[in-house]
Amino acid sequence: MTYCVGLLLKAGMVLLSDTRTNAGLDNIATYRKMFTFEESGERCIVILTAGSLSVTQTTLAQLRDGIEHPETEDTPSIMQANTMLEVAEIVGNTLASVRQDIDAKMQASKVSTAASMIVAGQRKGGTMRMFLIYPEGNFIESTEDTPYLQIGEHKYGKPILDRVVSPDTSLEDARKAVFLSMDSTLRSNLSVGMPLDFAVIEKDACRVTRSERIEAENESFRAMSQAWSNALRDGFQKIEI
Repeated sequence: MTYCVGLLLKAGMVLLSDTRTNAGLDNIATYRKMFTFEESGERCIVILTAGSLSVTQTTLAQLRDGIEHPETEDTPSIMQANTMLEVAEIVGNTLASVRQDIDAKMQASKVSTAASMIVAGQRKGGTMRMFLIYPEGNFIESTEDTPYLQIGEHKYGKPILDRVVSPDTSLEDARKAVFLSMDSTLRSNLSVGMPLDFAVIEKDACRVTRSERIEAENESFRAMSQAWSNALRDGFQKIEI
């Protein structure tokens, strides 16, 4: 399983993903689930992935081929799309096509080929947009009413986002919110694991303005996790019913 989250704010976009994949208790591995496609100052697209690893990796491979060989490949280049909506359509169509192909091959084994993606980005002259791409290729878009999107094991990290995130949230507060959202998920589900990949795309920068990988031994993340646990315990004791 996995957990990925993206926030669409007035100040920019904030994205976080874990890296754990597993096919059973004794088959755990680490794979990157955040992928950046960038022409600095002109266009920046970040894709987060969850679900069947074979489906997501094949989809990304076809998207890369479309970028490298736009004149010869069947997949259009997301780096030449006129709008972020067109980018979402290309990613959705590619994901659906790959899933159908792999699903036909895997039918006998009854292995799930479901996969979903978050596509976030901005091109020069356009607005920041963020989409959740479903396994069937259709998608929804983040709005001011719902300024965040999640894929994977999202239920544990959702409550804090509902309570603290709004379009006016600052990028630093957004960083704290997604880290605490991830921490809640890490605490409750062993199929989500570190290291984590974090990225920020500031408004109109059209590039990733901040990125980092947070390893399991990261002292800052550990301190935040402990402070959050302490704050929850203190809050619990203070509430009277």
